[in-house]
Amino acid sequence: MVNLKINGISLQVEDGTTILDAAKKINIKIPTLCYNPDLPPWASCGICIVRMAGSPRMVRACTTQVSENMDIITHDAEIIATRRTVLELILSNHPNDCLQCPRNGNCELQTLAAEFGIRESPYRKVLNALPIDDSNPAIVLNPEKCIRCGRCVKVCQEVQNVWALEFLGRGIKGRIASAADTPLGESPCIKCGQCAAHCPVGAIYERDDTVKVWNALQNPDLHTVVQIAPAVRVAVAEEFGFAPGTVATKKIYAALRRLGFNTVFDTNFSADLTIMEEGTELVKRLTEKAGAIPLITSCCPAWVDYMEKYYADMIPNFSTAKSPQQMMGAMIKAYWADKASVDPSKVYSVSVMPCTAKKWETKRNDDMKSAGKFLRKDAGYDVDIAITTRELARMIKQAGIDIMALPEEEADNPMGPYTGAGTIFGVTGGVMEAAVRSAYFLVTKTELGDVNFKPVRGLEGVKEAEVDFNNGTKIRIAVAHQMGNIAAVLDRIRKARDAGEETPYHFVEVMACRGGCIAGGGQPYGCTDKVRSQRTAGIYKDDEQSQYRCSHQNPFIQQVYKEFLEEPSGHKAHELLHTKYVPRDLYS
Repeated sequence: MVNLKINGISLQVEDGTTILDAAKKINIKIPTLCYNPDLPPWASCGICIVRMAGSPRMVRACTTQVSENMDIITHDAEIIATRRTVLELILSNHPNDCLQCPRNGNCELQTLAAEFGIRESPYRKVLNALPIDDSNPAIVLNPEKCIRCGRCVKVCQEVQNVWALEFLGRGIKGRIASAADTPLGESPCIKCGQCAAHCPVGAIYERDDTVKVWNALQNPDLHTVVQIAPAVRVAVAEEFGFAPGTVATKKIYAALRRLGFNTVFDTNFSADLTIMEEGTELVKRLTEKAGAIPLITSCCPAWVDYMEKYYADMIPNFSTAKSPQQMMGAMIKAYWADKASVDPSKVYSVSVMPCTAKKWETKRNDDMKSAGKFLRKDAGYDVDIAITTRELARMIKQAGIDIMALPEEEADNPMGPYTGAGTIFGVTGGVMEAAVRSAYFLVTKTELGDVNFKPVRGLEGVKEAEVDFNNGTKIRIAVAHQMGNIAAVLDRIRKARDAGEETPYHFVEVMACRGGCIAGGGQPYGCTDKVRSQRTAGIYKDDEQSQYRCSHQNPFIQQVYKEFLEEPSGHKAHELLHTKYVPRDLYS
């Protein structure tokens, strides 16, 4: 432990603590721009400067560790003047079009400029006239707004291990760009959106598709159907001032109807459907040798993109089951439309997702038009458009809806009711836990006593466990989240395979983002591990309150198999609910 003073206040912190973190312990806020708790600090912006008592020398609080008897001053006239100068210099190289910026009102630079009372700049405005890169189906890059904080590069390279972004040029000509200065849409980018989630300004943001949704809602010839993903229900309330993890499921249903959607479904239902398909696939691979082991989950589109680019040799291990978003889209147009006597070509299917990569997934390949192929008529893509949690929040605000004051409403049948297993798809380990709950039943024909499978929960990067089905069958599983953690698991599998040894795992879950979908690239800004834990708690609360907690118990899942799909992994299910993968180049 280290004893020190900050602004005259004595405190004791662990050795190795930075000045920035020590100040937080006594509720002193040191301003930052380049710092983010998810990322290793690298002191690029200079906003967090502090000094030692009796010394004119200033140090950066985000990277300077405390030492015994250190006496720190975080705020005085000179420090504040220096910080203001740094901000003024940043603003001299930054556009003044705040009203047209997607981060207006939620911009860290804008907030600091207001806090420091910057009303005019003493420096000549120097802009580089850099074009916007909108070649990516999910992410838009506006390098003109880049403040060179480095967050996007750090998260893309060091956290996600994708290396799609880098810095080019130096000094005032420095800029953020995709790898090799190619268009972002042709780079190794996997569309996870973590760059956008960590950008403090409007330099990287999700492609806004809300106008397309508004146009569909106002078109009397279309029947608009919407689905909401598991993680949306514990995050959207943050955009309206409520605590992270607030479960707003039934208020979201009500808000969607007030926006004008004709039918409201829940992606949790199709998460239950995914478990039936993927769980059956796992059992068949284990008992009938019907495919490669381990089986690797395929719900996360950013992970699918990564796998096709970086680990194409493991395509045989990938589950052919589509994601819940795409299963729901196929079922809406191929099953529900007929049941509701609606022409599937007139159905406009919208999904609300925590993930920017879901925008790309809707058009990933021709399998995303499976309803039309099945019906042998034009029904367009199964999901016409995907919007993020942030986009939905903007639409609700544009419509003047006080969402948290709305009365609670239910989703529509038959693809609205869901089990707790469906809702935990939103967190790391959730797909695995949901699969274990139903796979146990599929193997033993008896219900699992305690459905809480806690070894796969939490924020540890890689979690391993063994499931004993009490009939001599033991399954070794692994759960990995945050792309930078994935390679260790896959390389271990590959090494055993190439050596002809027994696989270390039978079933592997992968999610691209830290914490899973609750921290996806389209969720409300400002996600930290504390926020991840709060959103995760909301997900498990929703699970625990569910009438049914295992996917196979959902009576409406049983109904769609009886009325339409016939059996899990059957011919009709494969036509609509399964897909294929192909190797792809990093630069395409």
